[in-house]
Amino acid sequence: MRGLTPAGPEPGRGKVQAACTAVAVLAAVGLLASACATGGTGARDEGPAHADSVAGVASTPSSSPAPSKAVKRVDAVKLVKDDPAVSAEVKRELKPCVADEYPVDVSYGELTGGPADDVVVNVLTCGDAVGVGSYVYREQGGRYENVFQAEEPPVYAEIDRGDLVVTKQVYEKGDPVSSPSGEIVTTYSWASGRFTERFHTRNDYSNAVGGGASPSS
Repeated sequence: MRGLTPAGPEPGRGKVQAACTAVAVLAAVGLLASACATGGTGARDEGPAHADSVAGVASTPSSSPAPSKAVKRVDAVKLVKDDPAVSAEVKRELKPCVADEYPVDVSYGELTGGPADDVVVNVLTCGDAVGVGSYVYREQGGRYENVFQAEEPPVYAEIDRGDLVVTKQVYEKGDPVSSPSGEIVTTYSWASGRFTERFHTRNDYSNAVGGGASPSS
């Protein structure tokens, strides 16, 4: 009786096992290489890589913008009334219009590069809001000093991108308060401890009614 011969491996099975083993080894190598490439933290999460990661440079957090100067509110009415440089006429105009509301416009901003925001104060009339005085105050040693003033009404001062812009309306004879003939706009910059005029422009207003010639008959 012929002895039974142990069954041999199925055709092709050894090749399949070898291929699977090779794939497993390659996968392990790939994971290891990925872990090394990401600093030992494992494979990178899915999603597009940032440009700095691709370049091999660690990203750094962006620096936060420098904090702006704290706005220190002032009592503009007291500031003007206590200022010996302000004319007596302007101080007489500086009175409440309604209850305890004074006709003043106050702006804060950087004009002189001081430790705190500069203060621009415009004093107006109650009836028609005509500017009778414009002033700039700069903090110095814990107190505010008058570093600019204009008291030729009608006048108005503003802060424009670090410059002081003063607008003075021009009236010709017979012009009503509501309709000046034009305006002169002067721009000042702070230099060497004072405001220096940079340039000025004059704008003439049209007095035509209806914006054109009268209709023909």
